[in-house]
Amino acid sequence: MVIMSKKVLSGLRVLEFSHAVLGPACGLILADLGAEVIRIEPIDGDPTRKLKGFGTGYYPFFNRNKKSLAIDIKSKHGKEIIFKLLESTDVLIENFAPDTMARLGFGYDSLASLYPRLVYCSLKGFFPGPYSNRLALDEVVQMMSGLAYMTGPIGQPLRMGASVIDITTGMMGALAILSALRERDVTNKGQLVKSALFETAAFMMGHHMAYSALTQEPVPPMPARVSAWAIYRTFKTFDNELVFIGVTSDKQWIRFCESFGRNDWLSDERLTTNNGRIDQRESLIPQVEEMIAKYSLKDVLSKCEQADLPFSPVAKPEHLFIDEQLIQGNSLLETTLPNGAQTQLPRLPILLNEIGTTLESNPPKVGEHSRDVLSQIGLQKDEIEKLILEGIVTG
Repeated sequence: MVIMSKKVLSGLRVLEFSHAVLGPACGLILADLGAEVIRIEPIDGDPTRKLKGFGTGYYPFFNRNKKSLAIDIKSKHGKEIIFKLLESTDVLIENFAPDTMARLGFGYDSLASLYPRLVYCSLKGFFPGPYSNRLALDEVVQMMSGLAYMTGPIGQPLRMGASVIDITTGMMGALAILSALRERDVTNKGQLVKSALFETAAFMMGHHMAYSALTQEPVPPMPARVSAWAIYRTFKTFDNELVFIGVTSDKQWIRFCESFGRNDWLSDERLTTNNGRIDQRESLIPQVEEMIAKYSLKDVLSKCEQADLPFSPVAKPEHLFIDEQLIQGNSLLETTLPNGAQTQLPRLPILLNEIGTTLESNPPKVGEHSRDVLSQIGLQKDEIEKLILEGIVTG
């Protein structure tokens, strides 16, 4: 993969009023593609910076390639600065609670007439409707949409192991922004675009809804599902590691048997077809389990690769730091974390003409770019220092 030499969204200015994951994920996509994304933070910084536990990695990952303007947007001078900055802004992103931006004086209705070319992206828990004033979280909509039900065993709904709805909704927001910018090229007018957590989660449930409509049966959770293939699950190896193996065609079955030396299965006519193997699954699976348990993980992976099967060891997030595919594909970006630690984090997973994105700047410190941003909109050095001294801006 070649390093991207020209940022496709270069020249685009984005103001990001955001916190946690949803808004920052949307802004990250635009920033990685070359847009100038300016985070509008409270003077003491986005509280997301201080999260512990599961939220520790939110700020460091979702805020690279961005600038930080730390400013009191409730103050008279703070509002004036934002309004001045909006004169040169193409896109505004916000994911605050319902009506928050309107109360601050930065709602879409207030800004649309003042800045007719502005694309205003509002990311919320719900689209307009009975739930629109409710607060929502990734976990809430996973429960509401059936995603948690589908993920855990029967009677044990389970949140997925990443903020998939926040991130996917952010992606949808970025897609909506790019669509609106394309329309602006024709009309010279901006517009309000929206994406929402619950509706995104419902979209992800669409194929399960189609299943229910076609079969007229309740949809079973994934752990209780009847797989379409006889061998499509995890197995334990001799060294107590877990490996997923999928045999999804009759040709793969032949190669699977050959690779593991199971001529007895090849000669068994009951196992020739996938449907036949499903009929024999009750006796077949214990045999496969017994066979895999005789081999080390390394040997199982080698045999599966030799047979050209879908397979994978069951990895943990920290294993990605040493994954050969990510390393050799240059898919990890050298990043300096807020505490000064050096690490590697995944780049945006898209290639344009075989060219990937780069790290232009590490996640910013609170107000790291305040002076630079304010000088760009015409404030003099003494004016900026006065704002800092008065506690209106951090720099």
